[in-house]
Amino acid sequence: MLDLSVPPNETTVPLLPCVAPDETLAFWRALGFAVTYEQQKPYLYLAFELRGFQLHYGRAAGWVRAAEENTGGCLVMVDAVAPYHAAFVAAMRATYGKVLAKGLPRITRYRAGASRFTVMDPSGNQIIFIQRDEPDLEYGGSKRLPGLARVLDNARILREFKNDDRAAFRALKSGLRRHGDTAPAVERGLALASMLELATALEEPDVVPAVGAQLRDLTLTPDERRRVESAVADPSLLDPWLPPVA
Repeated sequence: MLDLSVPPNETTVPLLPCVAPDETLAFWRALGFAVTYEQQKPYLYLAFELRGFQLHYGRAAGWVRAAEENTGGCLVMVDAVAPYHAAFVAAMRATYGKVLAKGLPRITRYRAGASRFTVMDPSGNQIIFIQRDEPDLEYGGSKRLPGLARVLDNARILREFKNDDRAAFRALKSGLRRHGDTAPAVERGLALASMLELATALEEPDVVPAVGAQLRDLTLTPDERRRVESAVADPSLLDPWLPPVA
């Protein structure tokens, strides 16, 4: 009989489906993982380790890799997500010459203060890094927030929790239409900056000039400008639309 009074000593290790073993080995090695087990014949089994967690892979019978489909995944709970994202981005630049942001494998953007990000491996599995003290979320945005602030919270959830950039863009566009006349300038700036980033990610450059022009027309204090810059992963994206503070 299991004695539940004994201190726990269990470990959970995710076993993910793999359709691209060579690419999987190269990818996780590039990100700094150690290969603790490697077998491709007669049965596929790969094991990787970084710090205190492991990822294991087996044969994905019947799975066909598709760039936008998920075959499996796991959650990795960490004390702080930003250092992991920074390390992975640096490793990608060193190995691949760029941050892998599209197709497979890839990593999602990281905005300052975010509590999670996702790595998609070469087989389409989602490995989601989550900060242990991540706050609870309310789909649709926190009911404690009014107007555009709630729209911004909803867009954050759509981007960071659902990886749905298009839905986030639509939510921000609709929210500005409904609340833009009454919302504080900094909230409008946050929404427009996020729309610029999303339009770039969605490869819709025709949207950028109109959104950027609205951002340029705002009057922001230096502190508000810094908040707006922090709304995007790469603040230089806003340089054409946020003139330097005098």
